[in-house]
Amino acid sequence: MPDLDFRIEGAEVEEFAAVPSLSFKLRIENLESEPIRSVALNTQVRIAARRRHYEAAEQDRLRELFGEPSGWGSTLQSLLWTHNVLQVPRFSGSTVVDMPVTCTYDLEVVASKYFYALEGGEVPLEFLFSGTVFYAAEGGLLQTARISWEKEAEYRMPVRLWKEMMDHYFPNSAYVRLRKDAFDELYDYKVRNGLPTWEAAVESLLRASEQEVER
Repeated sequence: MPDLDFRIEGAEVEEFAAVPSLSFKLRIENLESEPIRSVALNTQVRIAARRRHYEAAEQDRLRELFGEPSGWGSTLQSLLWTHNVLQVPRFSGSTVVDMPVTCTYDLEVVASKYFYALEGGEVPLEFLFSGTVFYAAEGGLLQTARISWEKEAEYRMPVRLWKEMMDHYFPNSAYVRLRKDAFDELYDYKVRNGLPTWEAAVESLLRASEQEVER
């Protein structure tokens, strides 16, 4: 029966995807001898937030997720990033496949808040694997086996990779999601004041707020 081993060998930005995406280089090795016909692979990707140091500025930005840094001993927990489903083609021995992970710049999403808060260094990731292996037994008979939930891999992804991806897809931009009623009010303000862009509308409101405070 196949015994698959998994290892992440690298990651890169997908430059021409329809949405922001990273591609992880996943090596799969069969520790037994059966030829693998295919693998229906499910992967849960988690952020092992406890496994890195945070600078003071990062701690300030992460308060929304984990609370005051003084309490991080109990609140700083692993975060679910994403799930991935991948169909791996036939191979013998070992193979390297691209595992695409789509990303979002929506800062209402927990993982995006976490990545955005970091200034540099690496993000410790955990990959948890499951799924079904289709393999050729003696006589060429097709057999199936389950991948054990104990199968895992770790990878320390450079923070700059996430930032490069977002800069590639959203150059010099950030994403803000508003409730429909708040957007309607902002839209009305923009039109009433003849402001050409959303940036101009926000800057006008900020200036008005600062002037009100100074009074």
